[in-house]
Amino acid sequence: MAGTMGQCLDVPRPALSSIEPFEDDSAGPAVQGVLHRPAGPSARGLVLTHGAGSDCEAPLLRALAAAFAQSGVTVLRCDLPFRQARASGPPSPTSAARDREGLRRAVTALRSVVGGPISLGGHSYGGRQASMLVADDPTLAESLVLLSYPLHPPRRPREPRTEHFPALRTPTLFVHGSRDPFGSLRQLGQAIRLIAARTLLVAVEGAGHDLARGGPDTPLASIVEAFGRLRSR
Repeated sequence: MAGTMGQCLDVPRPALSSIEPFEDDSAGPAVQGVLHRPAGPSARGLVLTHGAGSDCEAPLLRALAAAFAQSGVTVLRCDLPFRQARASGPPSPTSAARDREGLRRAVTALRSVVGGPISLGGHSYGGRQASMLVADDPTLAESLVLLSYPLHPPRRPREPRTEHFPALRTPTLFVHGSRDPFGSLRQLGQAIRLIAARTLLVAVEGAGHDLARGGPDTPLASIVEAFGRLRSR
C-alpha cells in the first residue's frame, strides 16, 4: 500500500464522442440539427426529435444523444419543420404531415453518414409523428424509441391517440414516467397490446412528461440497454 502512495495511476478513460451542427437542404423539408458521432466505428444510427413545446436542444434529447453515442450509436437530434419555421409555439394540426416528411428526410440524411440500420424516435409529439410515419412505412426504420408517448390529452382519456398502433410492425421501445398526465403506465400497457411487433417499456418512477429532463433521475443507461435488447431479440 505504501508503495503506491503519491503515484498518479494511469486509468484508461472512455473516448469522447464528437458533436457537430448538421444541415441538409438538398431537398425539402430541410434537415437541421446536431450530430453526435461516437469515438469509434459506428454501424447504427438514431434520429431523435423533440416535443410540441421544445426543440432539438431539449436537455432530455441532449442527454440521451450523448448516452447513445457513448454506446456506439451515431445520433442525429433534429428540429421538426414546424420548429424551423418559428422559434416558439406549438405545431398547428396542418403541419403534422410536413413534420412527418421532415422525419423521413432526417432518416435519409443520416443514411449518408451511417451505413447500417437507422432507428427513429422522439419525445411526445415528435414520437407520435415518428410512430405514425413508421406505421405507414415499416421499411423506414429498424426500430422506434418513443419517449413519453402522448396517449391522450391531459385529463381526456377518452381521446386516445393510438389509432395507428395496430399497423405498427416495427420493434418499439417506450420510455414513460409514472406521473405522466398524458397517460398512465397502466393505460400505456393496455395500448401496447395493440402493437403486433416486439415492444419494451422502461418505466421511470416519479417522473412526469419531461422524464426528469435527462438529469440524474433519468435512467439513461437503462434506456440504452433496453434499446440494445430490443434490437437483439
